[in-house]
Amino acid sequence: MGWSINRSTGLTWHNNNLSTKGYTLLTPHGDSHTYLIDIQGRIVHTWEFTDIRPGYGRLLGNGNLLMTGSDIKLPDPPKHEPTKPPLPFEQHITRLGGYHTTLREVSWEGDTIWEYVNRAQHHDFHRLANGNTMVPEWVELPEDLHKRVRGGFKQHRERLPRLLGDDLVEVNAAGKEVRRIHTWQLLDPVKDPILPDKRRWEWTHLNGLDINDSGDIVFSCRCNDRVCVINANGKLTWKWDKTHGQHNPTWLKNGNILVFDNGNDTSRVVEVDISNDEVVWQYAGKPAHQFYSGHISGASALDSGNILVCEGTSGRLFEVNRSEEVVWEWINPFLNNNKRGESTVSIYRAHRYAADHPALVNRDLNPDRFINLNRAHDLM
Repeated sequence: MGWSINRSTGLTWHNNNLSTKGYTLLTPHGDSHTYLIDIQGRIVHTWEFTDIRPGYGRLLGNGNLLMTGSDIKLPDPPKHEPTKPPLPFEQHITRLGGYHTTLREVSWEGDTIWEYVNRAQHHDFHRLANGNTMVPEWVELPEDLHKRVRGGFKQHRERLPRLLGDDLVEVNAAGKEVRRIHTWQLLDPVKDPILPDKRRWEWTHLNGLDINDSGDIVFSCRCNDRVCVINANGKLTWKWDKTHGQHNPTWLKNGNILVFDNGNDTSRVVEVDISNDEVVWQYAGKPAHQFYSGHISGASALDSGNILVCEGTSGRLFEVNRSEEVVWEWINPFLNNNKRGESTVSIYRAHRYAADHPALVNRDLNPDRFINLNRAHDLM
């Protein structure tokens, strides 16, 4: 949906009887902080990042925060000049959406515990049960595959760079690579073409991944509208093409997959049964155009069965139950600037955690500690 700088922000709706109690983690785009808010929408904790631009983070089972971001000393992305020779890979990727340089684990107090630097990583990450971490990494496709991939467009007289694909890279606690999956080897250059409205720079644009207890990996490819599953051995076991520009595929406890379907002009959240490709539940706006985010965004299942939705571009977070009733809504009050100097309230993704999460047990979560910040943004 559209948004106004003058709109009401903070907690705008709460059905206390139906909401899932807990604390919500969010990182507004353009901000230097990550915020933890309570069910009343009040800030109870913050983390500040001074040397990276935070993208989004998750609380880990060990109680720490894992945050992805980009080096603040990184030069501005080069201007696109179609008739000049293509930029080198290292410069080209800095102008793509979701680009990051750094994955950092920090304590409750913000001290760095672990860090992984990879200047081709982007979008997402997953911490595995064994302590290893998986990230997507851009790679240039082999020349023969680059030529065979269908679809996409180029500007007039544009000298195209080599098409990019995505590897999934698993690193251990020492930052050493222990596994690499070439996702571009799993798709068909003709049957899985780049969308007509996407520039012919990337074949897949992997923007989200999740791994279940069996080691099956689900990932989303935005540039060709594919959601895929591969097993622990790296074999493709499922591929779905019924979404558009989708983000944040996640496994549900019943084996189904939840996806934020950005859509063409309306969005929806869908639960898909991968045994028969059927949508078994969905949430859409009523009317349809009441709910829309053209990019970013996500949705995650809560322990109650409700779904926490991040309508990314408008900075709207809301919880919806299985009866498709919105039971909690919070609008981002933090107004920042994007790389072009334009106002933004967008949020890439958000997560909610129960009060007994290891990161929150025995913590001071009194919003009065941040009373000035809360009052400044009308959150008290």
